[in-house]
This record gives sequence, C-alpha cells and structure tokens, in this order.
Amino acid sequence: MNWKLMLAVLAVAPFAMVAGCGESQKVVIYKQGTYQGKPDVPPWDSSLFKGDKAEWERTINTRTTGQNEYVRITGG
Repeated sequence: MNWKLMLAVLAVAPFAMVAGCGESQKVVIYKQGTYQGKPDVPPWDSSLFKGDKAEWERTINTRTTGQNEYVRITGG
C-alpha cells in the first residue's frame, strides 16, 4: 500500500470517528394543558366573509361545483 495513502487515512480517521460527537439531542418540552401553536379561527371569520358562515358555505359549494368535471361537461 502506498505510504501517502496510508498517511492520509491515518490523518482523516480521528476526525471521522468523532464527527457525530458534537450533535446535541433535540428534545421538545411540552407544557401540559397548554396549546402552544397558532390560534385557530374559523375560515368565515375573515375580512372577505366578515363572520357570515352561510355566505362562506355558498362560496365553497359554488367553487366545488365548478371543479366537478361531470357537472362542467354535462351541464348538471
């Protein structure tokens, strides 16, 4: 075996062996009984619908009907 190759392997080996030693554990600490995420609001509670759930439902139904290929092709 070539002595330069052997020297290179011996020079790199210690770094390869300790490569994972600097990794810290990633543990999430949860606070029991509290929600730590984004507050949820109903979709109709926006500036577009101004809290009108019935208008939001009509808009969703209209959009769904427009995306239905059978309805679009046959007309009903």
